[in-house]
Amino acid sequence: MNLPNQLTVSRLALSVVFVACLSVQFPFNHTLALALFLIASFTDYLDGVIARRGGLITDFGKLMDPLADKILTAAAFICLIPYGALPAWVVIVIIAREFLITGLRLLAGAKGVVLPAENLGKHKTAWQMATIIFFLLLLALGDWNSSRLAWTPFAWNAVGPVMVAVTTLLTVYSGAGYFWKNRALITSA
Repeated sequence: MNLPNQLTVSRLALSVVFVACLSVQFPFNHTLALALFLIASFTDYLDGVIARRGGLITDFGKLMDPLADKILTAAAFICLIPYGALPAWVVIVIIAREFLITGLRLLAGAKGVVLPAENLGKHKTAWQMATIIFFLLLLALGDWNSSRLAWTPFAWNAVGPVMVAVTTLLTVYSGAGYFWKNRALITSA
């Protein structure tokens, strides 16, 4: 197994530990969860760079890299529901979009067509990551100051919903656009 694929597998393992950190209370669990999420996110960037530069792109990597990304972000969104960071219906919309796009890509692959990621989808991913990191950072700050910082509730209650709204709108819009652009695959199925 080459280095990019090892990084992808490590992201899956980090996802499991990340979920444990948000599911079990212990000192500085939120700080550790934030650190793990950042490290796992960095492995996504790193494995892509190494694979492209070193000509190490494999079928395993093509399948598992996006799957590991979806598992990490879905796990983060699901774990943030009990904290009240975002409502369950938003998480369902986000995860459903990812399943639908993956299904569309599988359908395209069966027909010998490769559907690359689009710029709007990359913006959607950036907003999703920023939203997750935003809430994880606020939770981590609570680890360091039991009374929380004065601006933390404002950020959680005023900035957080705006980030969730933008993330949700981009998720729905990019998914709908992707389906519309590739509707011929569906109608010919």
